[in-house]
Amino acid sequence: MTTEPDQLRYLPVHIDVTRNATDDFNPFHDSNRWHRVAHNPFGAPIVLGFALECLIENQMRIYRQERRETDLIREQAMRFSNYEFKFVNAVLPGQEVCVVIKDSQYRPGDNPTLGNRVSLRADGKLAVAGYKRESRLPLAPPQIDLAALADLSRAADRAYLPDTGLFLKRKYMTTSNAKNFLCGSLVEQSHYIDELAERIHFPETFPCALLSCALLERAWQQQHDFERDPMVYKSHNISIDRQYLAQLRSNDVLHLLSRHTDPEAQTPVYDCFGVVGSERLLFSARIELMPLAGVSG
Repeated sequence: MTTEPDQLRYLPVHIDVTRNATDDFNPFHDSNRWHRVAHNPFGAPIVLGFALECLIENQMRIYRQERRETDLIREQAMRFSNYEFKFVNAVLPGQEVCVVIKDSQYRPGDNPTLGNRVSLRADGKLAVAGYKRESRLPLAPPQIDLAALADLSRAADRAYLPDTGLFLKRKYMTTSNAKNFLCGSLVEQSHYIDELAERIHFPETFPCALLSCALLERAWQQQHDFERDPMVYKSHNISIDRQYLAQLRSNDVLHLLSRHTDPEAQTPVYDCFGVVGSERLLFSARIELMPLAGVSG
């Protein structure tokens, strides 16, 4: 069994809204710079990968609620939401987008999981494929010892923490940016943030989406040429703590940490972490990039 929601279309304005909301300055998404990217096959700015995952997140939210799976998640204390996706093709403005969710699979045990195979298609062509899972313990592989780090609030922004290989980018959670991110991702913002209803709940993918800016800042300091040597996302493996997410409020400080898993690898892979203050690990992620040549147009 599959579920196929109504098809949707991203427009250029959606791309601008999401890249502005997340400070993503990758030329691939810039209406004034995309044509400068060497050997760019796409012919237009492309939709942000995290915007696609936000759409998937929302469709999964609806899917879980309609099947009363939220009761099982609560009963089994599955506080972690996990995204494991590969990016197969870019999504362009005007293409019809459809999210397909396969039937849920529940696996009990010490770390019970509830998971679904999910894909996103653009004009019928596979763009994103993987799994969305709920779990009691995080499923993403990166680990970090926060207690071994210094007070992150005193660390310099856009700099490396001494003797760690970790690059720090400091961001601030704001409801205005989150609402714009939701709108640009084709998601109704009031389901997450509605001041009149006293509802403030950041989408899971929003703090993770700020990683794009953090990784771009890191590469910029290394004098990477984004136009001559373009890179795109190959895969995301993310675990986010919903309990900590529910506690987030506007203006909370989010420290984004990233480190190379293997600096000599042909395709860059980064272990990334989102830390609220200095003590709450909001999410962990393994992000893999690849050269533009590895993507179909």
